[in-house]
Amino acid sequence: MPKVIFMGTPDYAAEILATLITADDIEVVAVYTQPDKPVGRKRIMTPSPVKLLAQKHHIDLYQPQSIRDESVVMKLQDILCDMIIVAAYGQLLPKTILEYAPCINLHASVLPHYRGASPIQQSLLNGDRSSGVTAMLMDEGMDTGAILKIADVDIANDEMAATLFHRLTQTASQLTLEVLRTFHTLTPISQDDTQATYCKKITRSDGEVYFDDARHLYNKYRAYTPWPGLFLSSGLKLKVMKLHETTSNNRAGTILKITKAYAIIGCERGSIKLLRVQPASKKELSVYDYINGKRLRVEDTLA
Repeated sequence: MPKVIFMGTPDYAAEILATLITADDIEVVAVYTQPDKPVGRKRIMTPSPVKLLAQKHHIDLYQPQSIRDESVVMKLQDILCDMIIVAAYGQLLPKTILEYAPCINLHASVLPHYRGASPIQQSLLNGDRSSGVTAMLMDEGMDTGAILKIADVDIANDEMAATLFHRLTQTASQLTLEVLRTFHTLTPISQDDTQATYCKKITRSDGEVYFDDARHLYNKYRAYTPWPGLFLSSGLKLKVMKLHETTSNNRAGTILKITKAYAIIGCERGSIKLLRVQPASKKELSVYDYINGKRLRVEDTLA
């Protein structure tokens, strides 16, 4: 039975950890996760999903500020393990840990595409028709290690980040088991760095949008719901929308049609079907009620 050290922080990692914990032929001997962080307006110190799961199952838990600290590395090297599984941990591992045991990372893209912090959102932003999960043997770079195995996942035209996240998490959980159980039969394949693409950490400012291209706007909606969400420079949040068409030319933000269920809003190219909005510091409401409240008409600008 292989002994595994697990490193991860968010829900994605917690789902993979849960799969390892319930596997009869794998023993999770220790868990590493990021320190508790202040969350919300009241800045309440909040543990990671991985920490909560480790505590629930009484697994030895470590939350170092830096995994590169010499004392942290020495403590880890005192833990007997066969492999280290890493999933969205949030820190790069030093060479001393990489050499202690095979370190396997589960990255939510088909590497070398979308190395970095937001691969799921990036695949939706680009309108990709497929994604996947890569199990790789880690090195000192960011998502640059040799590939052990890839599992592909199709993406629907209207798929949202939450559902794609869920499906990729399930895929990653099963892929982790497969790689652990067949590790000694796998041949690592070096990535082609000339094909590498990258994605950055998402910030709140990424949610500010303009009615330029309808398909681009809709893809942002798919990628950035629920966070950071889409909002206009006026502060109006675009809460629920659909892609209407992609070929017309319009004045940006023009109201083209109003019904009780939705409004058609023109973009410089194409148009969207907007169903619900939320004015700054107010409650969410239907776009019909918002337009009536503002006394807007067809050919007016939404905001």
